[in-house]
Amino acid sequence: MGVPAGRVSPAVMREVLGHFVSGIVVVTAACPDGPIGFTCQSFASLSLDPPLVSFAPARTSSTWPRIRASGAFCINVLAADHQEISVGFARSTSTGVDKFDGVAWRPGPSGAPVLDGVSAWIDCALWNEYDGGDHTIAVGRVLDLGAAPERLPLLYYRGRYGVTADPPQS
Repeated sequence: MGVPAGRVSPAVMREVLGHFVSGIVVVTAACPDGPIGFTCQSFASLSLDPPLVSFAPARTSSTWPRIRASGAFCINVLAADHQEISVGFARSTSTGVDKFDGVAWRPGPSGAPVLDGVSAWIDCALWNEYDGGDHTIAVGRVLDLGAAPERLPLLYYRGRYGVTADPPQS
């Protein structure tokens, strides 16, 4: 017996799904006019064989079309002390602010920026895109990756940043 479909308000959806703890990533790419990137909360491992990850940029993103055009990107899993980076990369590019100002990075294997001090990084080539309503579901084929196990991740829960994981035992 099914439940009839009803109208779920975006505000209620955001509030209820905010109870799911997620990490925060910054998706970066190298473009002819310099590095670009944006903050993203909807990131997940998708497949081990082939190695795939997914994330979902908003359809209103002005950065995602430029990253898509580059064909390669890096998923930077932010560490606990990267709240400022998360906020900085969440800003709209229409403000003319350089999101990379004061942010140290090195080029990854694809040339996409790997931000200094991240908990993990995943260098990818665009595999495919799918309709995700008001978002696009982007799938990347993993080309290379690395992690710093001692770096705790930046977590997001009910509209706030936090760290709830214990450090790894040596």
